[in-house]
Amino acid sequence: MCQAGAKRKLQLSELEELRNDAYESIRIDKARTKAFHDKHIVIKYFEPGNKVWLFNSKLKLFPGKLRSRWDSPYQVQTVTPHGAITIFDPKKGKTLQVNGQRLKLYIEDSMPTEGVESVTLTDLIYNT
Repeated sequence: MCQAGAKRKLQLSELEELRNDAYESIRIDKARTKAFHDKHIVIKYFEPGNKVWLFNSKLKLFPGKLRSRWDSPYQVQTVTPHGAITIFDPKKGKTLQVNGQRLKLYIEDSMPTEGVESVTLTDLIYNT
């Protein structure tokens, strides 16, 4: 009877040791995952009045393969210190609050239009 009790105590201590090893392994894995995640976060700075694109993450049934996932330009209204940004949609007149990681700056088209010739594909003439 005494040997069975001692053996059972040894098994319980081994089980506790395995459990502690599992907890330590999980803690190390979580730290490694957090470091990987934090390394890939890009810090973006926005100011009120900036124009931005909003990433549309909604899953559509048949999205176009080459269709852009960025929605039309919005205007930044307020920026909080923790990354939440309030944007205004001038087309719909709606205000949204989104995570700053879903936004990227909208750059105005600054290409000169003077002296630029455009040719459509139907106007091309091939010499044979």
